[in-house]
Amino acid sequence: MLRAILWDNDGVLVDTEQLFYEANRELFRPLGLELSAQHFFDWYLADNCGAWHLLQPPLSAEAIAAERGARNAHYAARLASAHIPAIDGAADVLAALAPRLRMGVVTSSNAEHFDIIHARLDLRRHFEFVLTHESYTCSKPSPEPYLLGLQRLGVRADEALVIEDSPRGLQAATAAGLRCIILRNALTRHHDFAGAWRVVDSMAQVRAEVETLLLADGPANEV
Repeated sequence: MLRAILWDNDGVLVDTEQLFYEANRELFRPLGLELSAQHFFDWYLADNCGAWHLLQPPLSAEAIAAERGARNAHYAARLASAHIPAIDGAADVLAALAPRLRMGVVTSSNAEHFDIIHARLDLRRHFEFVLTHESYTCSKPSPEPYLLGLQRLGVRADEALVIEDSPRGLQAATAAGLRCIILRNALTRHHDFAGAWRVVDSMAQVRAEVETLLLADGPANEV
């Protein structure tokens, strides 16, 4: 029986993936690297290593930490000055599902960035908790963030569902034993997402898949 949903944030609840790509492109350009959309997909969305290994000559660990900190500050400033929209249909879907399912957010975002984004939105009230980058030791594609989400909910993996948009998010969910619906966006639409439970292109389709699961479970999940 489906009892809970764990939601990714960037690219699933809010439309921020392009802005984060641009922040990283602006970071690497003065360092002599033109970060392409394919680079971003390969090293940020499919993996979690960043593009530091592409730099020649390589930077020291201390220099990378300094550059990453500057990137995070720049990204926070851009988030604060921009209008960050919710993914089309997200508010309606969350409002429809919240009375029937327990929900939490499991994101690789920093808490500062998450808070800036959601200060102007009305989505957070639907979630029991938010796990950010600071909440765990190993980020996605490690299963640790989703295992921690299950622990916080107190449900089994077969009682929960993950909504993701990236290959590393899918890998994390799968490694944690969770079914995963992939919501594709402009940066991930070309990927086939083998192993996903479902692959969809809109929030309306996400809701339809969840409603199908709830209907199959019977009246226990009815409002």
